Amino acid sequence: MMSADMDAVEAENQVELEEKTRLINQVLELQHTLEDLSARVDSVKEENLKLKSENQVLGQYIENLMSASSVFQTTDTKSKRK
Repeated sequence: MMSADMDAVEAENQVELEEKTRLINQVLELQHTLEDLSARVDSVKEENLKLKSENQVLGQYIENLMSASSVFQTTDTKSKRK
């Protein structure tokens, strides 16, 4: 091969190598991003379950307060209409 042909092949190989390196780095970055997002989703799911549980406790507490209070008791309208 002539020197010019060899230089052209080497330049082409260098471009391919740089492109492969760029793509590999991009894939690795996307993998890290996916891992971060997955961890965030897990964290949000846990927080959601915790908040649901707290809401159930608060709902039951409010229900108990309302049933214990005379303000929220039903009244018998027939006895008051004499």
